[in-house]
Amino acid sequence: MKKLRILLVDDEIMIREGFKRLFDWEAHDCQVVGEAADGMEALAKIDSLKPDIAIMDINIPIMNGLKVIQMARLKHPDMAFVIVSGYDDFSYCREALRLQITDYILKPVNYEEFGTCIDNLKIALFQRQSSKQETQQEERPIHGITRYLQEHLTEEISLSVLAEEFHLNPQYISQLFKTEIGVGFLAYLTNIRMERAKKLLLTTNLSIAEVSEQSGYADYRVFTKVFKKSEGITPSQYRRDFLEKEQ
Repeated sequence: MKKLRILLVDDEIMIREGFKRLFDWEAHDCQVVGEAADGMEALAKIDSLKPDIAIMDINIPIMNGLKVIQMARLKHPDMAFVIVSGYDDFSYCREALRLQITDYILKPVNYEEFGTCIDNLKIALFQRQSSKQETQQEERPIHGITRYLQEHLTEEISLSVLAEEFHLNPQYISQLFKTEIGVGFLAYLTNIRMERAKKLLLTTNLSIAEVSEQSGYADYRVFTKVFKKSEGITPSQYRRDFLEKEQ
């Protein structure tokens, strides 16, 4: 997988320098290709550099971050955006942002959580590219494997299971995830299971145990632990927060 190109947008130079120096971009197969200090400069850099991901503060001069995203999406619909916010009341936008392969992080930045955010974006970008390539006659092995995972998400899945199903070496499959998507097999599997769980929590009345089972976790306690690590809150709280916003 080619390195993802990153644009940093924040009017505070210390924040931009922090991102450049304190996060291991190389380890996540990314490179910072530019930076901007205001909304107009951000739009110009997006047009000229065509980054894969823009890391953007909301409160920037001339044009705020949300307006920049709105305008940039008209010309660059496949770009991903990570919002940086100093305000935790911005959480009400979280789900809307996720639907557009975008996430948000709060200041001060937790770089471990930010790394997970970048990996999740890689998965989302890969899935979008895969859907565009489905019409091609020659399918790459990773596409068949990821489709199999989606179709058998409720079952026990491991590299050994995939190796037997696709007649490939487990180590080769593991390497495919790294080279084609940029994340490990387990990170990818956890991501799509969490996405399934969130959808079930918000669109059905299934119990947490039932959501757990349909997301591939036989033990709901393990599911709850993984979900909380991924989302920062329990499945019950996640559903409750959504219902409260709907009222």
